[in-house]
Amino acid sequence: MSSRQAAWPWPAFIAHRGGGTFAPENTLASMRMGARKGFRMVEFDVKLSQDGVLFLMHDDTVDRTSNGHGSASDLSWKAISELDFSGSHGPDFAGEPAPTLHAVARCTRALGVHSNIEIKPTTGFDTETGRAVALAAAALWQGATLPPLLSSFSETALEAARSAAPDLPRALLIGGPVPADWQARMRGLGCLGVNIDTKHADRAVVEDILGNGATLAVWTVNDARRARELFDWGCQAVFTDALDDVRADASGLTG
Repeated sequence: MSSRQAAWPWPAFIAHRGGGTFAPENTLASMRMGARKGFRMVEFDVKLSQDGVLFLMHDDTVDRTSNGHGSASDLSWKAISELDFSGSHGPDFAGEPAPTLHAVARCTRALGVHSNIEIKPTTGFDTETGRAVALAAAALWQGATLPPLLSSFSETALEAARSAAPDLPRALLIGGPVPADWQARMRGLGCLGVNIDTKHADRAVVEDILGNGATLAVWTVNDARRARELFDWGCQAVFTDALDDVRADASGLTG
């Protein structure tokens, strides 16, 4: 590690959306699955219901991941809580509900699993969501061994999170190629570092980010050889859906 490289206190392997492809994404079942597979850190997406409840879901609408329809910002928590988020994962997960952030905090802390909370506002609700997530996270993870890492593609949400809970660590999510002004944008938001797409994480990009004193985590890495390459370049963490292949004790990744 270069003298300028920022410290990364969290685990190096992060289960994407809780349980990768092994459980319905962003559910309590997925958090338990990630822990069962040996992961000490999980990533999940948080947004607001119409009546201001923080819950886990990735998309703007509930259509893809549940048996319901409509925008999350138009649905009450009661309506969302009655939906089935088991998707195509079979009878073992039948009826799996969307959890609140409060429930996930209790679950992950009880399991001894650290968290990367992606602030995932429904389009147009960036400020409200960023502020609400940060305030809730500061309270729910008070006294935790490690604080949750807040991340988002939305710079508006990250700015709101910083204003609400400045002491919580944050990372800027970058979709697509890493822009030339990445450092100014990251520093302007008071972030520790960036989380980037594996498709755009070549050696020069990785070394530039790390050499400028930022943390770096890469998503979504589902091949052990690719993970090994990234770690060899100095990358500090990877997000994965392939929980059997890309994990701390996997062949080619130990040592």
